[in-house]
Amino acid sequence: MSLHRARSAEEYAEWVKQAVFEVGDLKNCLLYEMEELQQFPAYIEPLEEGIQQVYDAMVAGTYRFGREDLAFMDVLRRHEEHVPFHTLLKQINETHRKGLDVPDQD
Repeated sequence: MSLHRARSAEEYAEWVKQAVFEVGDLKNCLLYEMEELQQFPAYIEPLEEGIQQVYDAMVAGTYRFGREDLAFMDVLRRHEEHVPFHTLLKQINETHRKGLDVPDQD
């Protein structure tokens, strides 16, 4: 499956905001179901922290695209089947690594 990259900085920022919302929502759902779970899934906190770091860097104006994977990708790869918004996170990472998908100006 080919991942789409954001076409603008605004779209990329919206994806990151959406990821912050989604991980918070997932955490809240799991907390609600805590009675049924033996323990809180260990992947939630590192995933949430990694996404929040990207968001905070954007807000602070210190975010930089890079060639390396974002910090949350190791966690995502190990627990992808439990993260309903894994495609969004992969698209964020793909945009981070390869930059915005801006059409050629020929």
